[in-house]
Amino acid sequence: MTERAPLPVRVATALAVLQRAAADHAPAVLASSFGAEDMVLIDLIATHALPIGVFTLDTGRLPDETHALIDRVRARYAIAIDVFLPDAAALEPFVRMHGVNAFYDGPALRERCCALRKTAPLARALAGKRAWITGLRREQSVTRRDVTVEAVDAVHGLVKFNPLADWTREDVWAHLREHDVPYNTLHDRGYASIGCAPCTRAIGPGEDERAGRWWWEDAERKECGLHRRPGVVPIRLSADGVTA
Repeated sequence: MTERAPLPVRVATALAVLQRAAADHAPAVLASSFGAEDMVLIDLIATHALPIGVFTLDTGRLPDETHALIDRVRARYAIAIDVFLPDAAALEPFVRMHGVNAFYDGPALRERCCALRKTAPLARALAGKRAWITGLRREQSVTRRDVTVEAVDAVHGLVKFNPLADWTREDVWAHLREHDVPYNTLHDRGYASIGCAPCTRAIGPGEDERAGRWWWEDAERKECGLHRRPGVVPIRLSADGVTA
């Protein structure tokens, strides 16, 4: 088994990825749901004054704890956070026809709800950008085991960076604690992954980190559509940083 690099080295590597995104693919933005991973990235971006914008998708169903954290982040780091909302003209007919909690009635309606509340606003958030950054990690779930640090997102026509792709959950929390980074208080109540309030629960012993998301669905399907894209082509780098 390959020995893992100590956390300071992993932090330096993630920072280098962020710096490359900012320098070579401006304008670059971080898509933040204000989970633990995103807080690591916000801390690195703000601490090092990187020219990377931060945005979030307010689906209209976020927990109060997430809104409270957004306010704490603005106060702590003095950074702007762009908020993108669903298009009411598209969402209202769906809710009128299927109900506000239609996502419980099967994968097709759940995915349609996610498309209206997340995927469509994401497209608006990424318009005119050359790179987007996420907190995806391979360890999070079976649907993310092939995540690479860098990939071409042909759907949105830009480059996607996942600086924490090879981090563990322990790495994330070690950084948060060492730097006293604010985090969502739902994590203290057993929530490993946090999305919309009605679609998220705490996880139990032995469950994977995203078991609390859409827990009524098969594990292989549990993505909202933001990251389950057929047009994403991995970019692998050689040891000297040259694209392979």
